Amino acid sequence: MCGIAGIITETCSAEPDKQIREIHEMTTALAHRGPDGEGFWKDDSNQVYFGHRRLSVIDVSPAAAQPMQYGNRFTIIYNGEIYNFKELRESLLAQGYRFDTASDTEVILAAYQEYGASCVEQFDGMFAFAIWDTEKAELFLARDRMGEKPLFFTWQEGRFLFASEMKALWAVGVPKNPDPHQVLLYLGAGVTGIPLHPEQSFYQDIVQLPPAHRALLKIGNGIWGQLETERYWDLHSTRPVPPVRCHRTGGFRALLKESIRKRLRSDVPVGSSLSGGLDSSSIACLVKELGAENWTGFSAVFPGFEKDESGLIKELTSQLGIRSVTCTPTVEDLLRNLDRMLYHQEMPVESASALVQFQVMELAASEGVTVLLDGQGADELLGGYDSYIHWFLQELWRTGPRSDFKRELEAFTAHGWKGGWGWKNRFAAWFPQVAQEQLIKKQVAAVERIPFVDAAYLEAGFRKEQLYKPLVTSLQDILYFDLTMGRLPELLRYADRNSMAFGREIRLPYLQHNVMELAAGLPSRQKMQNGYTKWVLRDAMKEQLPASIVWQKRKIGYEPPQATWMQDARVKQKIFAARELLVDRGIFQKRYLDRPIEGTGASQVYDWRVLVLGTLFAT
Repeated sequence: MCGIAGIITETCSAEPDKQIREIHEMTTALAHRGPDGEGFWKDDSNQVYFGHRRLSVIDVSPAAAQPMQYGNRFTIIYNGEIYNFKELRESLLAQGYRFDTASDTEVILAAYQEYGASCVEQFDGMFAFAIWDTEKAELFLARDRMGEKPLFFTWQEGRFLFASEMKALWAVGVPKNPDPHQVLLYLGAGVTGIPLHPEQSFYQDIVQLPPAHRALLKIGNGIWGQLETERYWDLHSTRPVPPVRCHRTGGFRALLKESIRKRLRSDVPVGSSLSGGLDSSSIACLVKELGAENWTGFSAVFPGFEKDESGLIKELTSQLGIRSVTCTPTVEDLLRNLDRMLYHQEMPVESASALVQFQVMELAASEGVTVLLDGQGADELLGGYDSYIHWFLQELWRTGPRSDFKRELEAFTAHGWKGGWGWKNRFAAWFPQVAQEQLIKKQVAAVERIPFVDAAYLEAGFRKEQLYKPLVTSLQDILYFDLTMGRLPELLRYADRNSMAFGREIRLPYLQHNVMELAAGLPSRQKMQNGYTKWVLRDAMKEQLPASIVWQKRKIGYEPPQATWMQDARVKQKIFAARELLVDRGIFQKRYLDRPIEGTGASQVYDWRVLVLGTLFAT
């Protein structure tokens, strides 16, 4: 895992001393992503400048340092891991390729020479990389299927600049201007990102390469300022899985175990995040089956808090015989670390859970564990959130026997689900397009009714036409939306920035594309059954994990006592300071400063967003 930065100039020999100075400034801003080394390269024409910060994970020798050249033609800077690099290496060796390192970086270069742009379809991994082809004078960019690794770029005065994080662009004078539309969307609805425009960042004039995309910049054909982009993979194209391939034959479990096996490949210590939930517990269990030794799980616990998971964590680690290291974030940690975390995040976060993950990564760094496996993505893939239950029930109501619907409604209700069922659900089941339109209108209203928002700021910044909610006719429709446009992209950003803040690497076994493709093709009743979410995973792990974990009915995962923290007088002071800053920026009316800060009830969520946004803008 690393940090990458690049500058491509429109013309040759365009102030090379300036470009060299600024590529150094860019990599300095990314030092936290790569604490183990730094490297630079420029081409002979003084038109291409690459910078790299290294976190050594695979082949930690100097020979694997970047920028790396191959065949006197290709030069790469790369952030990520290719988990199947050993298999690809063997295939390329059989085709006559030779390698000077044991790194996955060199495998990418050889694969690019062999397969061209389609090489990305061969990779099982998380990655964002840039390859310069000296012979064709072309820059090739690519990002992994789910966007685990970031890649931002912008055009500036005859230059194309790109980097792993936006702070590297800001370091060389790119303006840091938040997009008013996204500011309003966050304040009103608590979300970041524009589903139908994944290329747009939170800041004006800074763009990101969307997940599952590759791009080509040609500078030798007289065209400047254009990037040819192409999507190379889409989970939507997954075909239904025949019943014989489902978990009854061990298909899902086998693929997940193989994904974990590949993600254990490392030349530095590996551990895991461990919440006490089904997803991370399944990973820890399969890790032990694979024979990993001296395994450490890192957790956040909150003794005395109703959503504390320390009991389940102790039960699991005792059964598996693994070491457990925990931390207990407090309101003092919130006050001390919020600024620092948001500096790394570069964008708002929706809850204090992101801060908890930040501190778990800090804990792993203090223990010298560089790589952590994590269960992220399983909920969106397998329907793990309670909010998915009514979509499942609506699918049953519309397509299945009413007896099946009634049985599942009774089962979920018996297990504590309080979502309820009424005429609105029946209406949404029969008229999904109307339901889609109503959800969009609801989000519009949420933005337009932001308390004390400045009318001029709202009118100038709000782009209603960019709001989107999916047309949901099945459970898979909402899962696809959250996997590719909704919840997960935001959570992946949290994970990347929080881990990289401490030079750690998070690996996500549930997001191997084969696992995702199988899961996406399973019928809804393999994901929800008998009043349980994530049925395929529960059934696959029921013989190995404690019943208290497999059949638990609540969903938590690093949830701190945020409501209590928000009532602290010191936090309220920070909220007021955030209000003042946002008033000064013209986002809120001045009379907002006269409103008392309650820190409780419905206002607590809104106060959190104001606190986060004001703190972010002040960093």
